[in-house]
Amino acid sequence: MFNSFGEIFRFTTFGESHGKAIGVVVDGVPAGVDFDEEFLISELQRRKPGKNRFATQRKEDDVPEILSGVFEGKTTGTPISIIIFNKDQKSKDYSNVKDVFRPGHADFTYWHKYGIRDYRGGGRSSARETAARVAAGAIAKMVLREFDIKIKSAVVEIGGIRSEEVDFEYSKTSLIFAANEKVEKKWIELIDKAREEHNSLGGVVKLKIENLPIGLGEPIYYKLDNVLASAILSINAVKGIYIGNPIAHKLTGVENNDEINKDGFLSNNAGGVLGGISNGEDVEVEIYFKPTPSIFKPQKSIDIYGNEVEVNLKGRHDPIVAIRGLVVVEAMAACVVLDMMLLNMTRRLEYIKKIYLR
Repeated sequence: MFNSFGEIFRFTTFGESHGKAIGVVVDGVPAGVDFDEEFLISELQRRKPGKNRFATQRKEDDVPEILSGVFEGKTTGTPISIIIFNKDQKSKDYSNVKDVFRPGHADFTYWHKYGIRDYRGGGRSSARETAARVAAGAIAKMVLREFDIKIKSAVVEIGGIRSEEVDFEYSKTSLIFAANEKVEKKWIELIDKAREEHNSLGGVVKLKIENLPIGLGEPIYYKLDNVLASAILSINAVKGIYIGNPIAHKLTGVENNDEINKDGFLSNNAGGVLGGISNGEDVEVEIYFKPTPSIFKPQKSIDIYGNEVEVNLKGRHDPIVAIRGLVVVEAMAACVVLDMMLLNMTRRLEYIKKIYLR
């Protein structure tokens, strides 16, 4: 049950990093939605490994195979099953850490919780699983198109250097999804330097959701903002999230409150959410990624027997997670928004039935 996400639009992922395949089963998709397979492939291509030097050099085609739920280009209303076969596993790269806990990884906690772990690339805890989430998010985006809801994102900070100017259109064309051209060159230099030094970097992603209707969110334990936060914090390497103005904690109430006139809100410090419910403004979120824990420097650790050891990692790893993580952020946001919209529709249908059945 803890491998599934959502209430009405619900998906379940399966598979491990070095297993035969990963995949997703998506339930709750309305029937009759145009299924855009090319768009699904393009979303997976945005996240896939090996496409440039800013990502792990693991070569995966990430071509999805649709097993069910689609007929003649339309969704059927039944579960949509998608499988993505792994092609480029190199499990031997992990043989030297079979009994060792890698610093910064889930090895230590998985071992102590389950008494067993898949040491090949982290198994289920690997970011490889997020390809399945991107597939689910692509399906959610197909439905959200019908409502003109747009989800945008850009990297706004790398290695402590921040861009105050955010151009979401430029981000689409950038190899590193940079917020603008001015900072892109400096960020690339930082990433290349980290790679050369066998190190890694953290980063910040800005997410923007446009054209949401007022009223999404189910108080008080299924609020739009708390579910969005939960969804995004479930992504590998995400350590923090800020909804609305990221310096709101430094402001006074006078400065932070969003005043209202007959034309709407005069500012958007709340980030489009009040009381856990969308207020019609853009939802604005910042997401904070830690540096990739897989670095090629000697590190101190222990093995499963409690012996102190030195860890020397091999393999292929991202010098920065935030870049490909941005695509996963969009996917999870799309899934949350569609789920909230379907919940809203269900609530209204229930109300209408009560009125007519009196």
